[in-house]
Amino acid sequence: QVQLVESGGGLVQAGGSLRLSCVASGSIFSSNTMGWYRQAPGKQRELVAAITSGGNTNYADAVKGRFTISRANARNTVYLQMNSLKPEDTAVYYCKYESWSGSYRGYWGQGTQVTVSS
Repeated sequence: QVQLVESGGGLVQAGGSLRLSCVASGSIFSSNTMGWYRQAPGKQRELVAAITSGGNTNYADAVKGRFTISRANARNTVYLQMNSLKPEDTAVYYCKYESWSGSYRGYWGQGTQVTVSS
C-alpha cells in the first residue's frame, strides 16, 4: 500500500500562483511515476502533469508554460507549481502514484481543492 497526502490548495485570484505538494509513504518502489490530475464539477478527471523517478515530465497542453512539476525523491514528494492561474483551472487536484515493478500498482490521494476567482 502507498498513502498519498496532498496539501497547498486554496483560493487565489486569476493570475496568481499556488504550489501543491504530495507526500508518499508506505511501500514505495524506487522506479515510479507520480502525477497530478484534476477534476472539475461535471467533468472527467484529467491528467495535469506527471514525472518519472528519472525526471521525465509530461504536461497537459492546457497547462504548458504555466505549471511546473518537480519531485524530491529522497522525500518521496512531488510538487506542482502553478503560475498564471485561470478560473478554468478550478478543480479538485489529485496526486497519483504508479509503479510497474512486477505488476501495476496505482494509488490516489484524497484531493485538494483549487479555486481561482476571476
